[in-house]
Amino acid sequence: MSKTPIYCDYNAGAPIRAEAAVAMSRALAFGGNPSSVHSYGRRMRAAIEEARERIAAGLDASAENVVFTSGATEAIHLALSCAGAASIIASAVEHDALFEQASRALKAERIAPVDAGGSLDLVALASLLAEAPKPALVAVQLANNETGIVQPIARIAALCREHGAMLLVDAAQAFGRIPVSVSDLDATYVVVSSHKLGGPSGAGALVLAAGAPFVTTRFGGGQERGRRPGTENGAALVGFGVAVDWALRDLLDEGARVAELRDRFEAGLPRDAVIFGADAKRLPNTSNFALPGLSAETAVIALDLEGVALSSGAACSSGKVRSSRVLAAMGVAPDLAKAALRVSFGHESKESDVEEVLRALNTIAARRAQGAAA
Repeated sequence: MSKTPIYCDYNAGAPIRAEAAVAMSRALAFGGNPSSVHSYGRRMRAAIEEARERIAAGLDASAENVVFTSGATEAIHLALSCAGAASIIASAVEHDALFEQASRALKAERIAPVDAGGSLDLVALASLLAEAPKPALVAVQLANNETGIVQPIARIAALCREHGAMLLVDAAQAFGRIPVSVSDLDATYVVVSSHKLGGPSGAGALVLAAGAPFVTTRFGGGQERGRRPGTENGAALVGFGVAVDWALRDLLDEGARVAELRDRFEAGLPRDAVIFGADAKRLPNTSNFALPGLSAETAVIALDLEGVALSSGAACSSGKVRSSRVLAAMGVAPDLAKAALRVSFGHESKESDVEEVLRALNTIAARRAQGAAA
């Protein structure tokens, strides 16, 4: 086992940044409800609004259009419920938070396919938009959580404009890793998350374009301009805002650094490794790959015993590894999809981490080869 545990699962959740943890600790000491008019409440309200300004600035958005939520999942559900869409078109590789909710919505729901490289089939999308009941909402990830593949959002947005459709962009994995601008995306709604970029879990936001439809479906104390009732989690939001500042401080240089780690990792994989989306535009930190004949579940457990934390290529549900719907949509054979693993690097990752992960993987691969030869 490596002397120091190696964490390579940033797409599941990044380690909290020290600066965010310090800011949260100070906010926790404030006390007070941010809706209260006394000094304690005003101090917490000011801290929350400062966080809102920081996140808005990081997204080139207006602070008044940033609606705080408990995370990306709630933000997605809020967008789906408030848009007033008559139909929803979701890509086949969406996160379960969107895919499952859209399939349960009491609306005409359609699935847009992707090609073998994981990119949305724009011809199919145009056809779906032409026949979908209006108003339609297209929902797509900017970058996939499993493969890291970045979608052609500009072309998708152009199709939405042509057909008068709204666009919901799930930027949870992308924000803090590549530049994300609400205006550049030309999206109606953008979803972001705190814990993907080094903030605390339990905080996220739905960001609205100017004039975006918003039909309030939940009521309470009038928080978030009446758009999301419930007392805000002030300390978590403060940590979120600080984490955004630090994630965006050297975004391009940090992206190049982790891309170099990712590329070095992929170059060192066993020769029979299959890398999914290798020829597509990807997040700089993500590698989704398979070692044929080695199940993901076996590999994740064996690697954990070696002191390496990564995940299967599929999303995990209640701690169980299951076959990837994303890879199936890309046409990957079921046996190969069951072997999919995901490595994702981040702000604390080092060159030595790459070497340790490769050492552990090659050890496991050698055991697999010995077992096959026996």
